[in-house]
Amino acid sequence: MSTYLAKPGEIPGKWHVVDATNLVLGRLASKVAMILQGKHRASYTPFVDTGDFVIILNAEKVRVTGKKADVLEYETYSRHPSGRHLYAYKTMKQLHPEKIVELAVRRMLPKSKLGRTFLSKLKVYKGTDHPHSAQQPAELKLAI
Repeated sequence: MSTYLAKPGEIPGKWHVVDATNLVLGRLASKVAMILQGKHRASYTPFVDTGDFVIILNAEKVRVTGKKADVLEYETYSRHPSGRHLYAYKTMKQLHPEKIVELAVRRMLPKSKLGRTFLSKLKVYKGTDHPHSAQQPAELKLAI
């Protein structure tokens, strides 16, 4: 007997829709990161993309626990002098709520070319509308 190793392109990715309403940010991000990597499948192979596509809706309705709403800050840097900007969680939630979810998932993925491939399979939207209805995504209930 030999261990089964998936080959690139051998396992087609399914599409899932997750409604982020009243879900905790970190718990949502960790579950989504597992699905993007394919760790929920028996055919998981660490060096091959065996993951699925994930669509996250209602990104503005995600919540954080404890004092994180007051403490969390997001930093951007434009690589120009005085180009560093700090945004509080509440400000970022008003301006770009989808960016909050995307960053949380991104930081739970591997920091490599494969990790960037996983991140390209994540689609985050503010509100309930998305342009991926042709892929016939299945609704995914996360037990959080």
